[in-house]
Amino acid sequence: MRLLRGLLRLVGWLLTPLVAWAASFGGASLGAAIGGGISSSTAAVGVTVATGALAGLVAAWGWLRILRRSPRLRETLAVAPDGTPLVAIEENPPKGPP
Repeated sequence: MRLLRGLLRLVGWLLTPLVAWAASFGGASLGAAIGGGISSSTAAVGVTVATGALAGLVAAWGWLRILRRSPRLRETLAVAPDGTPLVAIEENPPKGPP
């Protein structure tokens, strides 16, 4: 049971980059569909990259917003409001003034 809990937390920590990656992939696909009608290949690639980057940023922003608003989700994933795993914070406490 302890191994399963640890595995689920690891998957939870990886959700933020996974959500951003999936959204950027979807955005780039949409951008490629839009850019297919553009005669300039450079502009088409630019549209693809821009829509992918925008979708990834919006998804990461939205996921972190959900984390900040949901104490239950933060507790389940054992993360701080900014998405940092609590284990990493406990192992490396912030250094204060001497």
